[in-house]
Amino acid sequence: MPDTAALLAAASEQQGPGNTLRILLIASIAGAALLAWFLLRGYRGDGADDQDND
Repeated sequence: MPDTAALLAAASEQQGPGNTLRILLIASIAGAALLAWFLLRGYRGDGADDQDND
């Protein structure tokens, strides 16, 4: 029967792309929030830019 410590050490060395995917997910959410803010700030109707001065 293999040693438990050796199995745990081998399992801890074989980590997947968890940290990379976590960073990618956080960056994409932050980018989407910034993009939404940038696009939606033009629709903020305070009335000053919407009036025609005929």
